[in-house]
Amino acid sequence: MTVLRPVLGDQLSHSLASLRGADRAHSVVLLAEVAEEADYAPHHRQKLVLVFSAMRHFAGELEAGGWRVAYRRLDDPDNRGSLAGEVAAAAAAFGATRIVATRAAEHRVIAAQERWAAEAGLPVDLLEDDRFLVSPADFAAWAAGRRRLRMEDFYRWQRRETGILMEGGEPAGGQWNFDADNRKPFREGLAIPPAPAFAPDAVTREVMGMVARRFPGRFGSLDRFGWPVTRSEALTALEAFVHTRLARFGDYQDALSHHHETLFHSLLSSSINLGLLLPREVIDRAVAAFSAGLAPINAVEGFVRQILGWREYVRGIYLCEGPGYVRRNALNATRPLPGFYWTADSGMACLDRAVAQTRDSAYAHHIQRLMVLGNFALLAGIDPFEVHEWFLAVYADAYEWVEAPNVIGMSQYADGGLLGSKPYAASGAYIDRMGDHCRHCRFDVKAKSGPGACPFNRLYWDFLARNEEMLSANQRLWQPYATWRRFDPGRRAAVRRDAAALLATLG
Repeated sequence: MTVLRPVLGDQLSHSLASLRGADRAHSVVLLAEVAEEADYAPHHRQKLVLVFSAMRHFAGELEAGGWRVAYRRLDDPDNRGSLAGEVAAAAAAFGATRIVATRAAEHRVIAAQERWAAEAGLPVDLLEDDRFLVSPADFAAWAAGRRRLRMEDFYRWQRRETGILMEGGEPAGGQWNFDADNRKPFREGLAIPPAPAFAPDAVTREVMGMVARRFPGRFGSLDRFGWPVTRSEALTALEAFVHTRLARFGDYQDALSHHHETLFHSLLSSSINLGLLLPREVIDRAVAAFSAGLAPINAVEGFVRQILGWREYVRGIYLCEGPGYVRRNALNATRPLPGFYWTADSGMACLDRAVAQTRDSAYAHHIQRLMVLGNFALLAGIDPFEVHEWFLAVYADAYEWVEAPNVIGMSQYADGGLLGSKPYAASGAYIDRMGDHCRHCRFDVKAKSGPGACPFNRLYWDFLARNEEMLSANQRLWQPYATWRRFDPGRRAAVRRDAAALLATLG
């Protein structure tokens, strides 16, 4: 009796539920590169190389560990092009009597897995992905009956449940979060250690050639590819972060820099989302650094919050809200995504730098994504589904389950406040305060109106005005709306005309 065990491209963990404790002598592990997954979004070419190279390396590790592996390459002449097709073909080829897999993270792939039984003509066992710290059932139980589903409430619940950064029932350091300590702006002369980059080996170079041939028109350069593609490399990246950047991560986690792409960020999300690192081991390593005096509590708590808090929380939101979540549009934003999100020629130094960096490295840190790229789209009234599709396409760590809630909910407020307590809307003053982009920009961040004024300034009050009916009751927006209402009618009209002139240039 042979059991077929399909492993997805973001399930590259030796402790995966469908592999753990399995009888290797009577199992075949299937990994398949398929056009269906490469093409459902126009993925950055570095993302494609990262996933395919990591899959190939993982297959090699499995074989070295005694597993029988069926590996299907994208350029195999008889590649079926879909996961379902490859699963059915492998089941027939190996005479499988059963299929055992770990449930996917995305609605689209979960639906495909649930069709495998009919398509392969075999029973299918789908096991929950226990690499996450919170099961879908536990999240649903936590959410049931709550008036609001705030991340802070979820995060404190998880701290208590897991005991992470807890001391005798109280939060370590006497506070649940240290946000007030984690808002230092970038300053010149700040010593920023380089993030590790991993030279492509023969396997990765082969994949790079295949991707370059097959996807010549895709967004993104391959010249600077240096992502970890094995667990060993990912562990090296984790240790490098802990020893060189974690200590100052908290202080500068919201900072912006025109010339320093990574600042003190970890760059570990791609490895965690692939399965090369487990979220709990990354959290435990950071907490151990705090215990050993290698990093202060504000840095470690801020980092833990991103994984134990946001990562687990948005996954729960995504699963609970269903496939239709990505189409929500509470603010009725309908403008098409401007072309400069692909070409980096808007003239705004902060936005063009973020787009160019994204093109070159498939990476931008969370403040670039939220307060530059996302903020402009929010202020300009860009269709949130188009914004979602762009974010899904361009980042190495982007998977719909984690990307969609962050974009639809947090960045674009398109879910009407289910996830975020207010829209993350800001004028150019925020960007100027947190970094040095504005001194490299042709627009004047101090000017409030006119062609030479910072576009963030020209759009901020207009955003509030056109969404006043929906947003003015939000207590967190009381002060800006009070200010808007103090504007005389002539100034209000001028603000709206100025914004309309800018928006007309976007097409």
